[in-house]
Amino acid sequence: MGPHAPPPGRVHSFQACPPVSALPQTSDAPHPLQILQEVWGYPDFRGPQGDIVEHVIDGGDALVLMPTGGGKSLCYQVPAIARQRAGRGVTVVVSPLIALMHDQVGALHEAGVDAAFLNSTLDWNETLDVERRMARAEITLLYAAPERVTTPRFLELLDGLHARGKLSLFAIDEAHCVSQWGHDFRPEYRALTVLHERFASVPRIALTATADALTRADIVERLQLQQARQFVSSFDRPNIQYTIVEKKDATTQLLRFIEREHEDESGVVYCQSRKRVEEVAQALVDAGINALPYHAGLDAAVRQKHQNRFLRDEDAIVMVATIAFGMGIDKPDVRFVAHLDMPKNIEGYYQETGRGGRDGLPAHAWMAYGLQDVVNQRRMIDESPAGEDFKQVMRGKLDALLALAEATDCRRVRLLGYFGEESSPCGNCDNCLNPPQVWDGTDAARKLLSTIYRVQQQSGISFGAGHIMDILRGKSTEKTKQYGHERISTFGIGAEFSEPQLRGVLRQLIATGALNVDAQAFNTLQLTDGSRAVLRGEVPVLLRESVSQPATRGSSRRDKRSGGASKPASAAAAALDATGHKRFEALKAWRTEVAKEHNLPAYVIFHDATLAAIAQRAPATLDDLQGISGIGEKKLAAYGTEVLRVCGDAAR
Repeated sequence: MGPHAPPPGRVHSFQACPPVSALPQTSDAPHPLQILQEVWGYPDFRGPQGDIVEHVIDGGDALVLMPTGGGKSLCYQVPAIARQRAGRGVTVVVSPLIALMHDQVGALHEAGVDAAFLNSTLDWNETLDVERRMARAEITLLYAAPERVTTPRFLELLDGLHARGKLSLFAIDEAHCVSQWGHDFRPEYRALTVLHERFASVPRIALTATADALTRADIVERLQLQQARQFVSSFDRPNIQYTIVEKKDATTQLLRFIEREHEDESGVVYCQSRKRVEEVAQALVDAGINALPYHAGLDAAVRQKHQNRFLRDEDAIVMVATIAFGMGIDKPDVRFVAHLDMPKNIEGYYQETGRGGRDGLPAHAWMAYGLQDVVNQRRMIDESPAGEDFKQVMRGKLDALLALAEATDCRRVRLLGYFGEESSPCGNCDNCLNPPQVWDGTDAARKLLSTIYRVQQQSGISFGAGHIMDILRGKSTEKTKQYGHERISTFGIGAEFSEPQLRGVLRQLIATGALNVDAQAFNTLQLTDGSRAVLRGEVPVLLRESVSQPATRGSSRRDKRSGGASKPASAAAAALDATGHKRFEALKAWRTEVAKEHNLPAYVIFHDATLAAIAQRAPATLDDLQGISGIGEKKLAAYGTEVLRVCGDAAR
């Protein structure tokens, strides 16, 4: 089997599944649809959720690949409740982040589910209390990090539960962390093999939003899931619009993008360095945008404060961050994710952009990409202490991302193709909405490579991109005079090409391996074996025209609204009339106060979509709230009367 071949086992790809009402009910557990409606207030399962839930309730192992926002958590939470009610005990959820544990446990409490976590935020007495409740199988879902799960103390707790038949299920979230080929490898995940070795009869479900075939095979091997059913959902996030622009002045481009497209909306901006995070956050604040920095160099209390504000404030906040700000960001109304520096691979890009539009409403994935990004990423791989085999795989993953960035056809087709999924042009990426003009850069590429060859032949040393372009364009500088490069036969033969055009040629030559950047020698350019085919004209070099970013549909969207009115406070409420908006805003204000009292993000109380549905229905009785998606039995009992009061007051 080749390194990129799909892993063995039963792979189930889903676009849809049969109605869950048709699923057989196990003899000793309530029907999963009944649990879904009672606890969460959702009318039906989505996509493959119903099939996964049934399989896990029945004790089967599963590997679930489902995009961010697809509802992965329900795939183990519903089985955990069903199996607990059937007397099978505690579900242990392996989760990598404290913030994620807190919010998920808080959301389960709001829904009336007995859940808890064990992590460093608990004092000794609190830890002992959770452990005692766990030992008595009083907890339905127990969240813990992989480092804790594999300690002797925790394993002894599991031994005691298992001996009494009260260890129900293991759910391993963010399972890609186990793979060295994944974008977020965490060595502590490797030790989770002990769960299968020590508790072979306990079913396991591993879940991730991002894994190519190589990473998926590694997850299967490392977690010993060879006999598990694999449920692979579509990776498509149709509500996300993908845009990649040529990097010129990235901060100015970002400001223009936010002002035109996402004014007063929440977003995440990713930068590669801590210094860049600080600079960009300050630039946004100076421009009147509510922005906060987040990186590992900040004091832990400051980082937590900023994350809490981003997740819990009703005001729109733009978080400028390194990739330290990542997993566990469940905020549903992130309207854009911007990259000012290129990620390492498509998995990282997909995972990070997937944090936008979790509520299913339109969101934007925007990236500024330039020659220096290619150079930096190549250098990081080349300077890595890893073995050559590992570096080669990482180069292949980077090449795939470079191809996505350089593409002149549908971005989504290329993105999904990387994960082995065929698709048609989406009509919702930059290349589909504004098809780029393409020019044949083959001649420019040959002249550029010839210039590099002549310079090295004459001087015996290598030079960087700027100097090579000066020679090619016939630009006389102190450096060209110093080294006598004005006498080289290729001096000035590329005068018809602009600098942006030549930078595009350089990017593609480096991306395809026809040119190398020597990081050890001041980023000088080196010919490679792949240069020959380009020099001989055997490999065409087709590139997009280098043009200024055109005005987009969103740049005038405010003007297109009736009377130039300001946009609605939430995209979920866009269809409401004036009276409905009044109810919606009153409900949001009430939700904010409740969330503060409970120390939870507002969306954990009710999503915007649920508030909009309430505002639309204008309920007068508790029965009127029945059937609204997102209102389960516990929330109806806890908040129903207050919701009616708020709606009534808003009508006066």
